[in-house]
Amino acid sequence: MPATHGIQLTVWEAGLWAVMLTCAVAFTVNAIRKAVIHGHGVVAEPDATFWNIFAGLVVIVPAVIIPALASPAVGLLMLFLGLGAAAVSLAAGWKLEQQRQYRSRFTDLAARHDALLARWRRYELDPAMGIDFPGMGDVNVPQTAALIRALQEAQRCRLTAGTDYARAVEQLEVAMAEAEAAAGAPASGTRS
Repeated sequence: MPATHGIQLTVWEAGLWAVMLTCAVAFTVNAIRKAVIHGHGVVAEPDATFWNIFAGLVVIVPAVIIPALASPAVGLLMLFLGLGAAAVSLAAGWKLEQQRQYRSRFTDLAARHDALLARWRRYELDPAMGIDFPGMGDVNVPQTAALIRALQEAQRCRLTAGTDYARAVEQLEVAMAEAEAAAGAPASGTRS
């Protein structure tokens, strides 16, 4: 019976190591990235971060070393696979974080926009407000006409991707304040 030298890995076993390595690297990088993000650049819970790194390395190191014992070429391939998985995990994580921040900012802008719309509706729907401040409904007043244009622009930007919604909401706030000042209405949009 011939003797075998070293560890022998089949293609399926090497594939299993590759999958395990990729998953371990992705989960470890994601755990570290979240710890740094939630700590705002400083690791908030160093013990938890240490144990996440340790648990990841318990899987990552053998997933590189064991295939390397079978074949240095496979070990090198595993090393590059691990580095690639780390790079992809970091890139995907940062992209998701940017999207989350964008959604959060959009939600804040939409709340400000909705508050301004509610303020405007009081002038349009409350007969007493319409009587007290007729300039808020008169588009012949330049400030009110500018307010109407700002309302339309903010709504267009809210519904259209790639527009500067933040700038449109800021312009709407300014136009609302100017129209209220021109009409003699209080800045809060309520009667005194």
